[in-house]
Amino acid sequence: MKAYINFLIVFFLMIGLTSCELAGGIFKGGMWTGAILVIAVIGLVIWLFTKMLGGNKS
Repeated sequence: MKAYINFLIVFFLMIGLTSCELAGGIFKGGMWTGAILVIAVIGLVIWLFTKMLGGNKS
């Protein structure tokens, strides 16, 4: 019974927290806000990859 309740909780969280709502919320704030956030995330990912692969070998 407890596993069934846990499944229901996860199911309702998946329905309630959709990525479409996130994208809609970002672009409600304005196109520039969304663009800046996307550029920042891409920059962060590139920075993390360079740090993990030893980008500071001099």
